[in-house]
Amino acid sequence: MAGYSSGDVSHHGTYEGGPDKHSQDKPEDGGRWYFFRKEIEDNSPSRRDGVDLKKEAYLRKSYCTFLQDLGMRLKVPQVTIATAIIFCHRFFLRQSHAKNDRRTIATVCMFLAGKVEETPRPLKDVILVSYEIINKKDPTAVQRIKQKEVYEQQKELILLGERVVLATLGFDLNVQHPYKPLVEAIKKFKVAQNALAQVAWNFVNDGLRTSLCLQFKPHHIAAGAIFLAAKFLKVKLPSDGEKVWWQEFDVTPRQLEGWRSSQPSIVVHDYARIN
Repeated sequence: MAGYSSGDVSHHGTYEGGPDKHSQDKPEDGGRWYFFRKEIEDNSPSRRDGVDLKKEAYLRKSYCTFLQDLGMRLKVPQVTIATAIIFCHRFFLRQSHAKNDRRTIATVCMFLAGKVEETPRPLKDVILVSYEIINKKDPTAVQRIKQKEVYEQQKELILLGERVVLATLGFDLNVQHPYKPLVEAIKKFKVAQNALAQVAWNFVNDGLRTSLCLQFKPHHIAAGAIFLAAKFLKVKLPSDGEKVWWQEFDVTPRQLEGWRSSQPSIVVHDYARIN
């Protein structure tokens, strides 16, 4: 694993730049972790270090894929994987990809997420599995990481990285996910519940590979995922009576359209192609 830079973190554990330095009116009623898409893209610390938008999107998807693989091998729940991904997104909202190795940071975020979601995995297991994934093309990696000197070096790197991540996040480890409001709402719909829930769940997971969780609150993402899933399945959602379906999420049709326009079309196209 490569290293990272702690030089951009102040003594109080807050980043000196990043979107929040430029943000005025936050989308979705405020919140320290919610920004307009343009803010995220234009004010990225990575952009100032020469990492363009396309490259950053690739790096984002790369560490998400890495975390999904790491989490599955560690046998942690999807919620823990999602928490680790959000920690990573928040970290790189304030720190540059040019100065921090994404897989080292991702490994730290998985270790932290396990503790936060009460699904902890031993640090040794996290380090061993992470090292094997990173060096999967090297047949000697499995044995090398078992050497005391190599393992201790990686352990020190991750523990130091944990302090950098915590400082960058301002020790704010509170994360909410769209899964619960999504499932609870669909249970109330008298439509194809299982199919709708599965497709909407998949859209939520696909959205994790993007900056959506930095733009919209969890219940709005849940509403958007149901909205897309219903369109994909050609399912008519409840709209009769005193309460229409989107009111379950305290959103408006305009907000739903905004969510859909923020959802990368490749996610929808990929799902349609695979299924």
